[in-house]
Amino acid sequence: MIRFGLLRGALAAGLALLLSACATLPPPPSGPAPSGAGQSYVVFGKRYYVLPTAHDYAQRGIASWYGPNFHGKLTASGVPYNMYALTAASKVLPLGTWVRVTNLENGKKVRVEINDRGPFVANRIIDLSYTAASRLGMIGPGTALVEVQAINPHNPAANPPPPLDAAHGGPTPHIYIQVGAFGQLANAKRYQAKLALRGFGPMVIQPGQVGPSQTLYFVRLGPIASVADADATAARMSALGIQHFQVGVE
Repeated sequence: MIRFGLLRGALAAGLALLLSACATLPPPPSGPAPSGAGQSYVVFGKRYYVLPTAHDYAQRGIASWYGPNFHGKLTASGVPYNMYALTAASKVLPLGTWVRVTNLENGKKVRVEINDRGPFVANRIIDLSYTAASRLGMIGPGTALVEVQAINPHNPAANPPPPLDAAHGGPTPHIYIQVGAFGQLANAKRYQAKLALRGFGPMVIQPGQVGPSQTLYFVRLGPIASVADADATAARMSALGIQHFQVGVE
């Protein structure tokens, strides 16, 4: 199953190294820290919306980590950041949410508490503490292809099973960029051709069910060979004025 960002929830709502270079968190916003479910906040001129609940949250994408440059600075939850604790930053999950993060390439897993906001860099879904990133084996690379699943730390039996990763018989994860969703296949093909004329490719069109009766046709660039290539492609799209795309992992 492909999970691009918050695709499932958004469509249901109406389509609505010991270095810290991988993280570029801004100064805390002025006023009270945005921490409650269902709230919104603005960073670098962009508004972010916190989910009303983390129930059934599952998202695949690119993880980064942040370390010494932020150690001891206040997090969005009001406590100092501790790079040695098992914590993470999310742009959309309510603070206090516990998640299981699985490295889809090597199968390593870690449980962390969301206590901060970020990462406010493009194409990343979670920013992990140094220790959490170490347990996932991603300190050197700086990033990893992951699945993030909300869990209940007090009732493990109720938690969803972890995803099947490449190290244990699962498929090798690949990066894609979702560039459009269309109700008609002809429109999806037309947009695919338009992007091809601009030099983008390869591309796939994949149908997906939305609700009980509606089919959408998703236009996706990829597979893309690396995080660096995905970032470069996304930057090129932005420079050309192409908006509303989303980097994800299948």
